[in-house]
Amino acid sequence: MKKTIALVTGGLTNESVISLKSAAVIDKNLDRDKFNVYKIIVDKDGWYYEDETGRTFVDKNDFSININGSRTTFDGVFIGLHGSPGEDGKLQGYFDLLNIPYNTCDALTSAITMNKGYTKAVVNGVPELNIAKSVQLFGNNPQAAEEVLSNLKLPVFVKPNNGGSSIGMSKVKTAEELPEALNKAFAEDSQVLVEEFIKGREFTIGIYKGRDGIKVLPATEIISSKEFFDFEAKYTTGVSEEITPGRMSDDEKARVERIVEGAYKKLNCNGVVRIDYILEEGTNDFYFIEVNTVPGQTENSIIPQQVRAIGRTIKDFYSELLEVSLG
Repeated sequence: MKKTIALVTGGLTNESVISLKSAAVIDKNLDRDKFNVYKIIVDKDGWYYEDETGRTFVDKNDFSININGSRTTFDGVFIGLHGSPGEDGKLQGYFDLLNIPYNTCDALTSAITMNKGYTKAVVNGVPELNIAKSVQLFGNNPQAAEEVLSNLKLPVFVKPNNGGSSIGMSKVKTAEELPEALNKAFAEDSQVLVEEFIKGREFTIGIYKGRDGIKVLPATEIISSKEFFDFEAKYTTGVSEEITPGRMSDDEKARVERIVEGAYKKLNCNGVVRIDYILEEGTNDFYFIEVNTVPGQTENSIIPQQVRAIGRTIKDFYSELLEVSLG
């Protein structure tokens, strides 16, 4: 018997446009022989399902919709919403209260991993994993730049602590550039993380919980024509080169797989996540950048590339994620 699935997308942040693009790919690849799928939009107008007859708003008391007098409830949820409220634990907590299963990390893990500084504190101690020296700022005041310069060596990356898709992120090479970068980041978030630059090769890798336990996808090496892998490089074809599988030796590959599986377990992740990392020039040490618990699924996104690299279809992969989450 088919399961009825809500594909939740949209969002309340600047990442909503990416969420909608991800959801279009997910929607196209969910197996209609196994699932009845309803796309639920979450935005400033509310939570609703939309078809040719118009909008039907969700009854948030039980997460149901009523279409032409027929009430539809859901066996499970596929969360394809980047940023808040789909990636920061809010939706996960809501679905937990209603006892509706979903495909992502739980509420606590989602909330922690949305905060880059807190995530680094949790994964610190995973064997063979290194973390760049950083400063976490909780307000944009005259002392913020001074605190950064007195504790860190330039160049540094300035990032909104709870943001995604590299929105509001800057690479700072001189002290004069720092105030503008801080203003840009604080415009996106009330907390900002500033990290020392680690020179090396940048990679990103998918990890997921499948039918047979935790599986690691082939890593993708990122070679950006921009100063760093920013929003344009991530979502504009041709701006960056993405090599899947990335160029690593067998020893490097085995080491990376050990490290990211350790981080996945330490963070108590579920579903598919993507971990960004750098192999430092000279030492080849693994430096953790961040984890994305609702990774992009657009036509240009990394996870679909990595799934195809192991010879699987996206449709089969999404089916496995849903089936595992549904138990």
